[in-house]
Amino acid sequence: NAADSLKGRVVEVCLADLQGSEDHSFRKVKLRVDEVQGKNLLTNFHGMDFTTDKLRSMVRKWQTLIEANVTVKTSDDYVIRIFAIAFTRKQANQVKRHSYAQSSHIRAIRKVISEILTKEVQNSTLAQLTSKLIPEVINKEIENATKDIFPLQNVHVRKVKLLKQPKFDVGALMALHGEGSAEEKGKKVAGFKDEVLETV
Repeated sequence: NAADSLKGRVVEVCLADLQGSEDHSFRKVKLRVDEVQGKNLLTNFHGMDFTTDKLRSMVRKWQTLIEANVTVKTSDDYVIRIFAIAFTRKQANQVKRHSYAQSSHIRAIRKVISEILTKEVQNSTLAQLTSKLIPEVINKEIENATKDIFPLQNVHVRKVKLLKQPKFDVGALMALHGEGSAEEKGKKVAGFKDEVLETV
């Protein structure tokens, strides 16, 4: 029937539309339809990515691009691959035009980024992880942890891919949605503008 044909479909939406804020216009979120209730679709997080123009706008001359990715299982048994991107920046009062990092710096920074990503994912449920991605909590942690190795700028979790999910549990999905509420706005995160949509 029609309801069954909708289940499992993945829709891609701009986070700015979900949040009602242009601040997130460069983030694309994938939501998977897990349950149909009348005219309401109950969705779950399926992935996140940056727009191509945002990624290209960050790549400039005279700096080093550093990328890292890890494949980790969340505390509620979702296996995800999470990608981070960062760029070096000039030190305070630096005269030299460029801010290239040596390969030893790059290796050290990549190791720190991988450790932080692994820790954050392993200690969070999928819902908790998405609430950290939007206000960029992880990005700030990476910046602070690497500043003694080399100063960084434009640190972002640029992509999240869902590789494997646990057996479908309608009870857990209903709890995530507040018992199937049709409300479309997310809950507020203390200290930040808006969290991710309730359906994430």
